[in-house]
Amino acid sequence: MTILANARLILADTVLRGAVSLSDGTIAEILPGDRVPPGALDMGGDYLAPGLVELHTDNLERHIRPRPGVDWPHAAAILAHDAELAGCGITTVFDAMRVGSIPNDGPDQDYQKYARELAHELIALRERKALRISHLLHLRAEVCSETLIAELDEFGPQDRVGIISLMDHTPGQRQFRDISKLAQYVQGKYKLDDAGFADHVARLRALRDRYGDAHEAAAVAVAHRLGAVLASHDDTTADQVAVSARHGARLAEFPTTPEAAAACHAHGIMVMMGAPNLIRGGSHSGNVSAADLARAGHLDILSSDYVPSGLLAGALILARLWDDLPRAMATVTANPARAAGLADRGRLEPGLRADLIRFGMLDATPVLRETWVRGLRV
Repeated sequence: MTILANARLILADTVLRGAVSLSDGTIAEILPGDRVPPGALDMGGDYLAPGLVELHTDNLERHIRPRPGVDWPHAAAILAHDAELAGCGITTVFDAMRVGSIPNDGPDQDYQKYARELAHELIALRERKALRISHLLHLRAEVCSETLIAELDEFGPQDRVGIISLMDHTPGQRQFRDISKLAQYVQGKYKLDDAGFADHVARLRALRDRYGDAHEAAAVAVAHRLGAVLASHDDTTADQVAVSARHGARLAEFPTTPEAAAACHAHGIMVMMGAPNLIRGGSHSGNVSAADLARAGHLDILSSDYVPSGLLAGALILARLWDDLPRAMATVTANPARAAGLADRGRLEPGLRADLIRFGMLDATPVLRETWVRGLRV
């Protein structure tokens, strides 16, 4: 048995000075008080919280393709990604992998097929116990593509896909309602002139017109067949949210307007926003501010999105905004665990998985000191 003593325990509705005992990979007991029993580990008054649960991150994609046109060996990329997340306090991650490709060169070169091969390698490393934290699959179904249905059909129950999200990055709507924001991103990344960018936009819109509806229906069907949580992505209007609700979505990733976020709650759909949006003070695509949704009570879950260290930092910003540390920490622990159907983690309670983090504060910045997964320090 391991005892972590003299800590500030972030519980569901309070912060308690006390200790946590861990046994056989689970939380055995919560003990109040600042006493350090013989043999216990003294946390020195630091915070102890549940391990962070990440539902949507592009971080693995960043490791396998660190630059446009540069492919990195997958096993090395997965192991580096795993270590990075553990070092940021993330103990459960749904690794987001795009399904749906555009076989082409130029600005579409980042839309080649990769998910099935990468998932095989991730699962193999998991089975060999080479990973520090818990990795699950999140398939990002890109409806604006050529190959979505065929790629989805490569996944089955044995893959234990946890989340399927409906992605539609067609220029001129959702995340990229403002074409100028898309132009700034794409032309800067791929060094396109205006004519090249116009051709890129035309190709994507033609793909959406040709395949979009069939792809969306297929992704919904596969999510139900595999028992995966269905997530919407970048919903902008109440009508779009209503469609997502009819599809059976339980989670809304990054709604782009206050109207859409409010509609999600009206339909019982949990709202997830990006921690970078919160930390930077706004969306890099010009969409709704996560802080504004938090003030309105329409933010349930944070995602690190493209900056793993942002997850804990974002939660601490919410704690100051709400003046409620337990509520804020729930957006990166209990709430994402519940949204994903993981009833065995996300809270400091006896009987749950012993996934924990220890952190202190350097002024307003959290400093992660230790991470435990199933009671083992990683």
